[in-house]
Amino acid sequence: MNLNELMEAVPAYARDLKLNFSTLTQQTELTPQQIWGTVVASAVASRSDELTQAVFAEAANHLSPQALDAAKGAAAIMGMNNIYYRFLHLASNPNYRNLPARLRMNIIRSHGIEPVDFEMWCAAVSAVNGCGACVDAHEKVMREKGLGEEAVLAAIRLAAVVHGLALVFDAERVTARQAVSA
Repeated sequence: MNLNELMEAVPAYARDLKLNFSTLTQQTELTPQQIWGTVVASAVASRSDELTQAVFAEAANHLSPQALDAAKGAAAIMGMNNIYYRFLHLASNPNYRNLPARLRMNIIRSHGIEPVDFEMWCAAVSAVNGCGACVDAHEKVMREKGLGEEAVLAAIRLAAVVHGLALVFDAERVTARQAVSA
């Protein structure tokens, strides 16, 4: 199912998400690369197979292959980093913060796209994954690289809507399976 068909299948209870997605993918605060990279990274982080497949297909119309890989890379590296840094933030033992991470993170410097875009995608994934330390770190870098608060929040709104849609599609799949079983 392509992304347009998937959006048409959004149930009435989630109409706000469908409308928000349509609006947010047209917003002017972000470039098309920033929008679609955020959508890709957020879909991967949200772990909905159906949504992720549709997003990958549509994003190929808006992103270069390098940008598409970078968005996937942002989701992958933040999937690891969000766990690690959230642990450091939540653990009461301050000694963990003084120990080296010993985790490879080369993609953060070798993604080959605009650095501010990669930071945006990392912040969006961190928001989806609930890592306050990573959200704060990436938001700071985005602002240092010249993005204003409106652009930062535009990306986070998009991540929030993509995550909400992922939940809806997963819930509908469960409902469909239950109907078949009954």
